[in-house]
Amino acid sequence: MAMIEAYGLTRKFGQITAVEDLSLEVGEGEVLGFLGPNGAGKTTTIRLLAGIISPTSGYAVVAGWRTDGIVEQLHEAIGLLTETPGFYDHLSARRNLEFYAGFYPSITITSQVEKYLKMMGLWERRDTKVGTFSKGMKQRLALARALVHEPKVLFLDEPTAGLDPEAAREVREMVKGLSREGRTIFLSTHNLAEAEFLCHRIAVVKTRLLALDTAENLRQRLFRRQIVVQLESLPGTVIEKVARLPFVRRVEPGEQRLLVELDDPEKNRPELVQRIVEAGGRVMAISEEKHSLEEVYLSLVRENGP
Repeated sequence: MAMIEAYGLTRKFGQITAVEDLSLEVGEGEVLGFLGPNGAGKTTTIRLLAGIISPTSGYAVVAGWRTDGIVEQLHEAIGLLTETPGFYDHLSARRNLEFYAGFYPSITITSQVEKYLKMMGLWERRDTKVGTFSKGMKQRLALARALVHEPKVLFLDEPTAGLDPEAAREVREMVKGLSREGRTIFLSTHNLAEAEFLCHRIAVVKTRLLALDTAENLRQRLFRRQIVVQLESLPGTVIEKVARLPFVRRVEPGEQRLLVELDDPEKNRPELVQRIVEAGGRVMAISEEKHSLEEVYLSLVRENGP
């Protein structure tokens, strides 16, 4: 079941197009990573999907509600963590959260506020004025605010920004847990390792959608699968022998290693090792070359202009 649907979603500000013809679907319980450089339209997309601004053309449906219609029902079904969350600095953490929880008549305010302040490690500071909080503490409070009404869909804009490593790990584990509960999470982040750890699929945008798939499928689409053979030494006879094998597409020698592209890596790998040994090579290790999500991302972004 799709919880987020966008159809030709476009937003212009005067002559500037911030989001162009965006179409995608995000399923129930899915975590979608939304990646792109600064100015690529990520925050504008979240504002469109959250019903904060209206599209110039196209439309979106989130949790069953049109985002350009009456948005009260939509806002009860979604939680939003903005990149720069604002609070009433002169109020305590508890009073801030109680105030925002008051917008949702269907929840029990006292128990929900306690639940999420404890989850975010802020219960001991519940009566401290938010103006004294560090950036990381405010980020945790913002997450509590986004979750306090138990939304079906979460929009998270840089959720671990400003958090120390331990707190960031706790937030990532929480996101995974929310996904297992069936929550749909739209995650905008510059942290590519975080995106790969958390997300079922990755969307790369640069005003328009450049790619949408799993990280592994994007790797296979953009890069050849290549085998890395580490050798004790690399005689010229080994290179010649490998290059002549009928199932070898390409050989790239390096310092004590060969980078080999095969017709069928699983099927051809044993014979490749056998032929290298017969040619006098001593194989120390064999593995498949791995491309990071960062390489995938940079390839897509650079491929599509400045």
